[in-house]
Amino acid sequence: MQGTVDGFSYGLVTPLVAYLMACLGGALGLRCTTRSMLVAGRWRAGWLAMGAAAIGSGIWTMHFIAMMGFTVRETPIHYDLPTTFASLAVAIVMVGIGIFIVGYKRATGTALFTGGTITGLGVASMHYLGMAGMRLNGKLTYNTFTVSVSVVIAVVAATAALWAAGQVRGFLWSVGASLVMGLAVTGMHYTGMGALSVHLHGAAGGTPAGESPATLLAPMMIGPLAFLLLAGAVVMFDPLMVMGKPTAWSATEQRPGIPAHATAAHLGRRPTSSSRQHHQRPRRSSSRTPQNW
Repeated sequence: MQGTVDGFSYGLVTPLVAYLMACLGGALGLRCTTRSMLVAGRWRAGWLAMGAAAIGSGIWTMHFIAMMGFTVRETPIHYDLPTTFASLAVAIVMVGIGIFIVGYKRATGTALFTGGTITGLGVASMHYLGMAGMRLNGKLTYNTFTVSVSVVIAVVAATAALWAAGQVRGFLWSVGASLVMGLAVTGMHYTGMGALSVHLHGAAGGTPAGESPATLLAPMMIGPLAFLLLAGAVVMFDPLMVMGKPTAWSATEQRPGIPAHATAAHLGRRPTSSSRQHHQRPRRSSSRTPQNW
């Protein structure tokens, strides 16, 4: 028996809120990735880790907010908690691998393709692992072609987002990129949901095992949303994060008391002829000072 699937039981409320959560996570993650390219050492790893957690938390929260509006008319839907939260871990880890590749190798060529592919596969894996955590009186089946389209959307969206993060431009640039990324991730979600069919197990059985969507709502909101708010506060109070300065060494070169040739040597660059002339000591005149005043 075919189940009656409805992905918009609350109308446009759940898709819009899900889209906003995807945009928020994407914006914070992209700004953290951009900030990591302006620093080095442990600071870079810290910013990249925060970016991965922000994007992973954003898309995971987006997924389950959208699933609040998903119903099958003939059977209640519950969720297995370990599988559900394992999908969050998969999202953060795989997105993190892609972001670290781009963060250390720059958003060009092979690194961008590899990082974008891994990040996109992480988004898709989170979605379908979260769907595997559903418990209902039926069996889930998917259309292979539509699933493939959803995975391609995720990979293309992730690659475009990482490329945008690697441009190291201003705040509005990342906001625009996050809006596009949120649209693509949400579109990937509903494309994947369009591939779903539910085949019921004959007569209605008992209550499915697992937790109801309402029970999952509290930890879903408290955990990832609290982290996203914390990451948002970090973004707001970090001037380099907001301004997106293109060069990390420009401020160092302009500090008073540091010769240009010393800064150039520290950065592994040759001092220019102007800097050599500026810091060259004046030669003493060979002529003697006249004695008659």
